Amino acid sequence: MHDFASLSKRLGLARIGLAAALALLALGRPAQAANPLELNFGLFGPSYDGRVAPCESALSTITEQFREKERNFWNSPLSITGYGNIHEVAFRPWQSDNIPRRYCSGEAMTSDGKVHIVNYSIIEDGGFAGYNQGVEWCVTGLDRNWAYNPACKAARP
Repeated sequence: MHDFASLSKRLGLARIGLAAALALLALGRPAQAANPLELNFGLFGPSYDGRVAPCESALSTITEQFREKERNFWNSPLSITGYGNIHEVAFRPWQSDNIPRRYCSGEAMTSDGKVHIVNYSIIEDGGFAGYNQGVEWCVTGLDRNWAYNPACKAARP
């Protein structure tokens, strides 16, 4: 019992000592500005030019991803068989320094004969690892995991 009490007392003193050392390190030296070699020069990344494909260019991607999602995750043979009334809703609806997006909407006919509204956006440099254009989409009534709920509202601007 005596050993346990002395051990806990020593651990308590060690914790206090560690806290004091960290406080001295934190308060010991003021922060300094970066020198010229530490500045962010020479870095490269996406340069957003606003070159985003038209609305119709994303339809094949949506069709393929929808069929794959339904088959693999929902065990459903449902697929998109056609589109209609495809139109642009907005282009860069926010400040110009945001990632350029083209928001589109239209109607999608599914293999069960029903027509659903499809909302989607085409994102500059939004593909895998920032390569090529990415597409985010939602088919109203078939957003089974509620990623863009309610009624695909989160897929619109």
